[in-house]
Amino acid sequence: MATFRPLKGMRDFLPRYAERIRYVEQVSRELAQLYGYEEVITPVMERYKLLAAKSGEEIRERMYAFEDMGGRKVALRPEFTASIARLVATKMKYAPKPLKLFCVGSLYRYDEPQYGRFREFWQSDYELIGSSRPEADAEILAITNDLMKRLGFRSYYIKIGHMGILRGILSEESIEEEQQNRIMQLLDKKRWEEALSVVHQLGAPQKCITTLKTILKTRGNDAPRVLKEAKESVQSYESSITAVENLREILQLTKGGGIDFETLIEAGFARGLEYYTGMIFESYVPDMDIALGGGGRYDKLIELFGGEPTPAVGVAPGIDRLALAMKKQRVPVKIRRERRVMIIPVDEELQAKVFELSNMLRRAGVSTEVEVMGRTVSKALSDANRRAFAYAIIMGREELKEGKVVLRNMEKREQRVVEIKTLLEEILGSTS
Repeated sequence: MATFRPLKGMRDFLPRYAERIRYVEQVSRELAQLYGYEEVITPVMERYKLLAAKSGEEIRERMYAFEDMGGRKVALRPEFTASIARLVATKMKYAPKPLKLFCVGSLYRYDEPQYGRFREFWQSDYELIGSSRPEADAEILAITNDLMKRLGFRSYYIKIGHMGILRGILSEESIEEEQQNRIMQLLDKKRWEEALSVVHQLGAPQKCITTLKTILKTRGNDAPRVLKEAKESVQSYESSITAVENLREILQLTKGGGIDFETLIEAGFARGLEYYTGMIFESYVPDMDIALGGGGRYDKLIELFGGEPTPAVGVAPGIDRLALAMKKQRVPVKIRRERRVMIIPVDEELQAKVFELSNMLRRAGVSTEVEVMGRTVSKALSDANRRAFAYAIIMGREELKEGKVVLRNMEKREQRVVEIKTLLEEILGSTS
């Protein structure tokens, strides 16, 4: 008989790890509510043309794309932003701004599986749409910081840059957007020399090459110093100066607002997605060399999809990567575990009464299971102990005639006969 395994890059999550994934999702959703972000649900599959429009060459090559039975070229979503932009450009075209949208779900890229990188993965997504002001960028950074704190990470940092710095230099040297995208892809992969070689081949003057070399080395934790050096390096490029000043405003807002996190400022930071126009960032923990989430400003994407010119900024935290980082840092999953109850009948003829009692307990909010394996009382109790039940209720004929059952405290290994009418009080009273 054939043994079936998950496809390469796909995973089964067993209960404990699934619980960790859902915990990160739950914290992400609670944070969305705190900041006023409304949840939307978009399709897992979209038209290929939509997803490919500004996704970047690497993602275009790694999309799960195919022709459906209607002859349309479609793809599984590799990220959320394109779907959100489509939604805003169409069904939410006339919705009052700002729009604050949240979504969560699975995404798909045909990557080579490795540590923290899979072909099916999970993200949450926060999008603030309609504001071009630095306050919007600062809020997205605040959400990113808040999520890391609420999940309990001991140490983390956010790497921040601005696409306008590099694009400003290249644009003022008349390098076309398509070639700029190619250069950004190389920089995103840290292939700096190759990127500089492309700029040289495109005929850029030595001043441009020298400026880019300097910018690519301009990084550090001291934001004021790094931004000062970056501004001095791009003095010949007006739009790049504007980008540096915009980044300074955003960081001043976060610091002035008490949004405290460790930063790594990289003036030459680039992300592979082609739709970014302003601030970009990624979150990291020191233990792992992969981004746990990332985002930035994209002011032209909604217009590209047929909407009005609409500024926007967002972030997509990686749910499974955050769960992996929590496991690595041994961050506890702070789930409030309900005290569970197992009901065990002494003989099978009492099953109807067992189900009646289990329904009563569940209606009262008590997590209740019924012994369904036909085991003896001793074996059922052993199983309840192994699975960490708080209580076992043993239902026998003689006790039932008097409206009573045996309530066993599994932790204390103590049991006594109690009346069914006081059973809820006995269980709930001890969990308060």
